[in-house]
Amino acid sequence: MRPLIGITTYPKNAAGRYDLPVEYVQAVRRAGGLPVLLPPGEEATAELLARLDGLILAGGGDVDPVLYGGTPHSEIERVDAERDATEIDYARRLVAEGVPALCICRGAQVLNVALGGSLIEHLPDEVGGAIPHRLAQGEAPPRHEVEVEPGSHLAEVMRTTRPVPESRHHQAPRAVAEPLRPVAWAADGTIEALEPRETATPGGHPWLLAVQWHPEATAEEDASQQRLFDALVRAAADRRTGALDEGSPSGSDHYCSGPDHH
Repeated sequence: MRPLIGITTYPKNAAGRYDLPVEYVQAVRRAGGLPVLLPPGEEATAELLARLDGLILAGGGDVDPVLYGGTPHSEIERVDAERDATEIDYARRLVAEGVPALCICRGAQVLNVALGGSLIEHLPDEVGGAIPHRLAQGEAPPRHEVEVEPGSHLAEVMRTTRPVPESRHHQAPRAVAEPLRPVAWAADGTIEALEPRETATPGGHPWLLAVQWHPEATAEEDASQQRLFDALVRAAADRRTGALDEGSPSGSDHYCSGPDHH
């Protein structure tokens, strides 16, 4: 059976509907997973995670700065208390229970906040505008090079240390939560990716990556971005079949093999 991959959705919109960009679903399907959309507000998060094999915390609006001791800012937008509460619960549970997970943009920020980290409220205030992390509404999302730490789990999965992904964020980790470590940066010093400190050690999380960019947006054309979804689905399949034992190193080539997708 193909692994079930939960994907968190945006909050209910003005039309009374939950939605999510189709690229998330397409990337999971290309990887061989079965996507399941997870709207905010679900109280039975433990029951859901028990049935899922993997999880994607998707992008979207900003995390309420109250949750990380931040400062209100005029650029903070689309804050939704229900979504914050649900996804922080997912984040803490997926870490505690070893659920394979890919955290994207907002999802990376949620993971960091859930584990005790904080965020930069508005990047241009602190790093300037030399690197376009996000353009004005209506403009095409920018792409910029990211430097990934050689030897990191992220570099092994993507098979590159110089990806050029699509960027749509104006926030980023400030203080990194103790269980995590930064493994990718923009040229202006902005942290662009996180992974567990104990990823490759016995007893560490089996598969967990968090990226600030949007891999789903370019995964169909960029094999390095699709590999994030491919590796997540393989890890989820291993979880389903019980192939991941307590001593297996998550950063091994097992998670980096398989066909390329373009």
